[in-house]
Amino acid sequence: MKRIFSGIQPSGNLQLGNYLGAIRNWARMQKDYECIFCVVDLHAITLPQDPEVMRQATREVAAGVIAGGVDPASCIIFNQSQVPEHAELAWIFNCVARMGWLNRMTQFKEKAGKDRDGAFVGLYTYPVLQAADILAYKATDVPVGEDQKQHIELSRDIAQAFNSMFGVDFFPLPEPRIQAEAARIMSLRDGSKKMSKSDPSEYSRINMTDGPDEIAQKIRRAKTDPHPLPESLEGLEGRPEAANLITIFAALSDRTVESVVTEFAGKGFGDFKGALSELAVSTLGPIGDEMKRLMAAPDEVDAVLRNGVEKARAIAQPIVREAQDIVGFLRP
Repeated sequence: MKRIFSGIQPSGNLQLGNYLGAIRNWARMQKDYECIFCVVDLHAITLPQDPEVMRQATREVAAGVIAGGVDPASCIIFNQSQVPEHAELAWIFNCVARMGWLNRMTQFKEKAGKDRDGAFVGLYTYPVLQAADILAYKATDVPVGEDQKQHIELSRDIAQAFNSMFGVDFFPLPEPRIQAEAARIMSLRDGSKKMSKSDPSEYSRINMTDGPDEIAQKIRRAKTDPHPLPESLEGLEGRPEAANLITIFAALSDRTVESVVTEFAGKGFGDFKGALSELAVSTLGPIGDEMKRLMAAPDEVDAVLRNGVEKARAIAQPIVREAQDIVGFLRP
């Protein structure tokens, strides 16, 4: 069975885009793959964090993953910082990766902005730690968005360079599993921007913890245009808000965008938003209820994470120990 590894940042306030773009896909993969899912708190501190807020956010994200359908009995769910093999392997990979490779990473350029000299070193070497996350488990497949594909390509380069440097066939070359474009959910207030938990407007997103009234109100107030819904996919061009709402409907109902366009062709947004609200509430309501229950039971979430750490270390420790032996570290 192929082994999946994927991670999610503990930034809190999980929203619809996180569910459709990652968590729901994770829940579906657990039937056919050996799955390892990680709350990447080591990655989180590449930017300044409030310690107490991060601890709470780590629990919240774990609760969201479980509420979203990922079964801790079938998958490994843990927080990255408690498995030291990630950091140990990352240092070895820092001594394998090349500066030129990291200089080409577009996400560092975007996050560091113009003040690259003032950026944290961890932000620069983030992709090396990501390679260690994956290869500490010899994962074969990594579900990612298109914007993360470059990092998986770097993981392949690092695995290949390690194998070549030491004359071994030890690390596999992980394959990126690019998530469907339909999962790219945009802001309810601006269809040209990705839905984000950092947006100051609560009405720009549907949070995984929103209740039925909140979900319905946010959809009702979602930005639209004055025209009826189009009769073909071509009619969505230049209408980002209409395209976004139809995409959300298609994603929540597991249908194609084309079939949704056909069903609602020529109708007004009033009718469509009513149907979308009903669908969103029926799909997300039970998830939000379970997530709230778990957040009110932190001991239960912590127990899942502790168990996940034990299972993760049982896999990663022998792999990283063997990598250390290959490098030539003495274990007296």
